[in-house]
Amino acid sequence: MPSDITIGRPRLDRLVFGVKWGASMIQIMGYTATGFGWTPWNLYLFLIGVLGWFAVGALWNDKALMLVHLVALGAMIAGMISAPPS
Repeated sequence: MPSDITIGRPRLDRLVFGVKWGASMIQIMGYTATGFGWTPWNLYLFLIGVLGWFAVGALWNDKALMLVHLVALGAMIAGMISAPPS
């Protein structure tokens, strides 16, 4: 029934709203950390932000959003693994 589907929608919308704004704020903190040279904290913040936006893509069933953040996650992890220890 269509009415059964709409019952869970506001709760999902609130979840997505919280995750996308939380992930956005964390990524902004990552940019700030990069600007101040706070490594590796900037990378950790970016990882959390990218995972958050990937989750938003999954909740929205948006394959483009998921792909972009999955590739970003893979590139970040590959870079972190191959970087020499500081």
